[in-house]
Amino acid sequence: METVLVTGGAGFIGSHTCKALAADGFLPVAFDDLSRGHADFVRWGPLVTGNILDGVALDAAFEQHNPAAVIHFAALAYVGESMSQPLSYYRVNVAGLVSVLEAMLRNGTRTIVFSSSCATYGIPDRLPIVESAPQRPINPYGRSKLACEQILKDVRATEELRVAVLRYFNAAGADPEGELVERHNPETHLIPLAIDAANGRGPALQIFGTDYPTADGTCERDFIHVSDLASAHVAALRHLRASNAPLTVNLGTGNATSIRIVISAVERVTGQTVPVVHTARRPGDPPLLVADASLARDLIGFEPRLSDIDTIVTTAWQARITIPRN
Repeated sequence: METVLVTGGAGFIGSHTCKALAADGFLPVAFDDLSRGHADFVRWGPLVTGNILDGVALDAAFEQHNPAAVIHFAALAYVGESMSQPLSYYRVNVAGLVSVLEAMLRNGTRTIVFSSSCATYGIPDRLPIVESAPQRPINPYGRSKLACEQILKDVRATEELRVAVLRYFNAAGADPEGELVERHNPETHLIPLAIDAANGRGPALQIFGTDYPTADGTCERDFIHVSDLASAHVAALRHLRASNAPLTVNLGTGNATSIRIVISAVERVTGQTVPVVHTARRPGDPPLLVADASLARDLIGFEPRLSDIDTIVTTAWQARITIPRN
């Protein structure tokens, strides 16, 4: 059983990926400072509590567990927050990756799957977005992820490093088996916020902008189920274990779903009305992002199974109602 060090393994996507790794015969070791992750999400392997900027803690984890690979999730990932706290995003996301890479090289681990983002594209010239599209991010979060991608290219050019870069679109939903949920504090993701608004656990859902050049005036996004994302990370790791060729792929469905369509899906699934409040656009939000994921299908066999909007909302709803009220 090969060990994989999963930075951010106690987080939303990281924990789902640890479950997928274990199901595929790997031993996931979650490395997480628990600032935004949850210890109770770590169920399929050991938890090492540590910060990715702490080289001593990373070395101890490598020495104890001798991982064959790293899947690197640990990062700050809120577009709006990045607009007000850019230095935090560059420190954690960019310097954090450098720290992880240095620890890998010191300890002889040469395989990394990196969690990147469609935010690196900014406002695309053409849709759907292909991997060769210009990368012109419009917020510090996207710029930090683009900087990380460049760092990985530069390090790979000088070291024997196997690198997969996965640019995924909007992660959503929850484990269909009910073992994991989406639990952020504060919650900023659209679907859990809409569910909380519908069932009275939260305030009315804010719709940030209704004048975008889209079909109904609200932003459109490519929502992908978190379990499909997790499976793609395992497939990318398998690809790297079999090949020295670098991998950069989009992970999405190719379907654009507007904020209003999400609200309709939440109302359909829950049988409850989502109260809404219309407000101004947020800085840093592109109008429309949708992936061309055909390269991921061709190279790693990526086929989303759970990413239709009703399945996403249903699994999110089933998980959300298990979270105790404050």
